[in-house]
Amino acid sequence: MKFLIASDIHGSKYYTEKVAERFKAEQADQLILLGDIYNHGPRNPLPEGYDPMGVASVLNGLAKKLTVVKGNCDSDVDTMISDFEFVSEAVIFDCGKKIFLQHGDRFCIDNLPKNCGDAFLYGHYHTGFIRRVGGLVVANCGSVSLPKGGTPNSYLVLENAELILKDIDGNEISRMKI
Repeated sequence: MKFLIASDIHGSKYYTEKVAERFKAEQADQLILLGDIYNHGPRNPLPEGYDPMGVASVLNGLAKKLTVVKGNCDSDVDTMISDFEFVSEAVIFDCGKKIFLQHGDRFCIDNLPKNCGDAFLYGHYHTGFIRRVGGLVVANCGSVSLPKGGTPNSYLVLENAELILKDIDGNEISRMKI
């Protein structure tokens, strides 16, 4: 199975459409969003194409292939416009590898979750990377709409127990086997 993993859309219909295009171009089976879907948050500027209802329209069309982890900017009222649920965290398996998913507001590379398996993936910080910490692969998919720290708009692809960090145009930034 092939997963496309993105985070921190923050209400940008423009970048939601780009994620949907990349999902199709990557021929992924499942789209995983690691939170902060509709709201831009008080510390962030409005992203390009800010249109939360437009974001809902695009994502609702992908609901059957979508897993959404709740971020710190996501609220219970967001479910009223969504044809999908928000979960607090999730675990997926790929080629026998256990991968723990969380937004990143509770756990991060400096505060790793206990017993999370072979990999931990998160967003929240808007800075994409893939690193190995001991025997654990830790990756942040970055932000598709509001990257920080000079990092590009980015997402992750997971297939055959390999993570690939890509920019929003599909260009590879880095990769690592889990």
